[in-house]
Amino acid sequence: MATDCLFCKIISGEIPSTEVYSDEDVYAFRDINPAAPTHILVIPKKHLVDVKSATLDDEALLGKLLLRANAIAEAEGLNANGFRYVINTGSDGGQTVFHLHLHILGGRALSWPPG
Repeated sequence: MATDCLFCKIISGEIPSTEVYSDEDVYAFRDINPAAPTHILVIPKKHLVDVKSATLDDEALLGKLLLRANAIAEAEGLNANGFRYVINTGSDGGQTVFHLHLHILGGRALSWPPG
């Protein structure tokens, strides 16, 4: 864990969050500034700055991140009408917290293009 990382502090419990899911590798919580009626962040407990910093050693972790996001979306009732996953990478990609995270957005019709 990175000691100065907001999401690492959330994982450790130093900063409170509304937990949706947790296991040994993945933590999911509700976004404090939701962009949709359902807005959940799914993050690896291992500190990865962004998706491009992942290596072959992280292959199983990235797969688990997506599969847990699928289970969370289903549990949140998003499967019937659809939802969106977003992974922002780098400043120009809209990333503001430099710990890999996947946004689950749903609960309303989402427009395109997003940005």
